[in-house]
Amino acid sequence: MEYQELLQMRKERGYEIAKKEKIVQKNGKWLVPSATNPHKTYEVVLTISGAECNCPDFTERGIKCKHAFAVYWTLTKTRNKDGSTTITETKRITYPQDWKAYSEATEQQKALFQKLLNDLCNTIDEPAYTFGRPRMSMRDMVFSSALKVYTTFSLRRFATDSKEAQSKGYIKKTPDYSTVAKYMESSELTTILKEILQISALPLKSIENDSFSIDSSGFSPNKFSRWYDYKWGRERDRKLFYKAHLLTGNKTHIVCGAEITTQYIQDVTMLPQLVQEVSKNFHIGELAGDKAYSSRGNVDVLDKLGIMPRIPFNERVTANPRGHSHIWRDLYNYFTYHREAFLEKYHQRSNIESVFFMIKSKFGDYVRSKTDTACINEIYLKLICHNLCCVIQETFELGIQANFS
Repeated sequence: MEYQELLQMRKERGYEIAKKEKIVQKNGKWLVPSATNPHKTYEVVLTISGAECNCPDFTERGIKCKHAFAVYWTLTKTRNKDGSTTITETKRITYPQDWKAYSEATEQQKALFQKLLNDLCNTIDEPAYTFGRPRMSMRDMVFSSALKVYTTFSLRRFATDSKEAQSKGYIKKTPDYSTVAKYMESSELTTILKEILQISALPLKSIENDSFSIDSSGFSPNKFSRWYDYKWGRERDRKLFYKAHLLTGNKTHIVCGAEITTQYIQDVTMLPQLVQEVSKNFHIGELAGDKAYSSRGNVDVLDKLGIMPRIPFNERVTANPRGHSHIWRDLYNYFTYHREAFLEKYHQRSNIESVFFMIKSKFGDYVRSKTDTACINEIYLKLICHNLCCVIQETFELGIQANFS
């Protein structure tokens, strides 16, 4: 990698640190948080010749590191007419929180969650009964499965909540724990969950009408893949996980579209499908994603749908277009020569990181199910529970009406 490209990468990473972290000055040194270790800080000292840092990158290479660039982004230097220099320290951007609405929504969340979940399940079309022993209704099974995921209890410990839901009239019959486990393994349930996930986001359709983000994250089951390595003559294993590919709104953190795959599916291949599905219900003005989604094919798809891509380019790409399309070259030139303006918009992508944190911290970053289909259904249920929690929050904060139609 060339020297200028290396500096440009550090400059971009320094900008991200300056945007997200709090950089303070103490005893003539600037304390910059580490990008990988939240408990680690590095000391940057500004000198006449530039900046010095005690991080391994600067110590080993002796060139300006991302922590030094973060300090430069924090300081804005202005040259006055008389030759003097005015240094203005910029403050980290913070976003206000309506704590009163947050508290009310959290205190009443469980009761409102069951009510909204009941309304959402009423949109499910029951399959026609043909022959054999009558099965439990699909809406009751979806309600029970979603409530089980919301409580984060095991199937046996969930029995009390199931009986409570029946007493309130949300389900007709309390299912046995083994019945819930059996229905979770149904591929028919996967199709239903994907449909009601899209329906669960509709109450925020009027709010999420411009800026969106796309990314993926893993959910781990208790499974490993094992194989025999003939080269080294020993058995190896690897932890398996499932990838949740999400397209979310940046204002309310609602999940507008999702696709659950195995760990071997690349992110770049999922963008066209998610964008086309979400575009049926939401107006997408801008879409932010990391470099994993950077491809000419994805840019062409977004251009045809009238969506502005906020996707950075890889270091080795060029501005040369393929065929008769020049959108790739125009975006590349904007990314190269207007980097600061691009990063201002690209920073919206941090909202989807907040979405994954919200889901995993509340409902867990792992799945309890055993089979592949059951694991995928469990992840969809986590996303549905997250969406209902977002709708509840916005009913208190923005006064919207939860209408799943």
